[in-house]
Amino acid sequence: MIEGWWMFPLLGVAAGVMAGLLGIGGGLVLIGALVWLLPAHGIPADAVMHTALASSLASIILTGASSARAHNARGSVLWPTVAWMVPGLLLGGWLGSWFAVAVQGEVLRWCVALYCFVVAAQMAFGGPRGGVAGDAVVPTGWPMAAAGSGIGAVSAVVGIGGGSMTVPLLVWRGVQPVRAVGTSSACGVFIAIASAAGYAVHAPDGALPAHAVGYVYLPAAIGIALASVLAAPLGTRLAHAISGTALKRVFAVFMVLVGISVLAR
Repeated sequence: MIEGWWMFPLLGVAAGVMAGLLGIGGGLVLIGALVWLLPAHGIPADAVMHTALASSLASIILTGASSARAHNARGSVLWPTVAWMVPGLLLGGWLGSWFAVAVQGEVLRWCVALYCFVVAAQMAFGGPRGGVAGDAVVPTGWPMAAAGSGIGAVSAVVGIGGGSMTVPLLVWRGVQPVRAVGTSSACGVFIAIASAAGYAVHAPDGALPAHAVGYVYLPAAIGIALASVLAAPLGTRLAHAISGTALKRVFAVFMVLVGISVLAR
């Protein structure tokens, strides 16, 4: 029996609520907590960051699929855009995970922390999103595929589903925010699949002691995924009851704390 397994579903609830509130940030929340929890489960110190990233991405597969399904039911997923971005997302996710496995955990630690600070600045100082007249805007073409490769690669290195990059890109292209979030949810599934597979395949033999496929620690990935799927709708309901501006500023502070926590560990 794996001691302390119950911590992973609790973490999944927190990440699911956070993702439901803002559509981004769930993966960063997971990594910030996993770097503290995984050593107690026998994960070697030099593999903690790789395992946190890989397990976060593996959990996003189920969470993102659930979110995409809900958005699709409301007509908020632009599937032609997703289709153009998927090749780039898959390639970027695979190459990004290959790069991440090849570098030291300390490098990944700084990458994640710096990305947390960038997200915090975006949330705290970013202006209101546009795209209110974008009902008919469906971005397609090779530029979207190229953008997908970059988003996939960065997401694999910092362990996220890419929403903090995909949503602003789509809104900049004129897509309504709600459709940008829905489309981003679907894109995140493909990022997570390619990245998690990369962390599993590229990991050295015997990277983790037990209960793992490569760097994907299964108790964490499964426990988080199942709980976050159930918790995300709660976050969505809360998002409609809280001031968006206040929520973003609180979340920005939280992201700074996550970044500091990752560096401190």
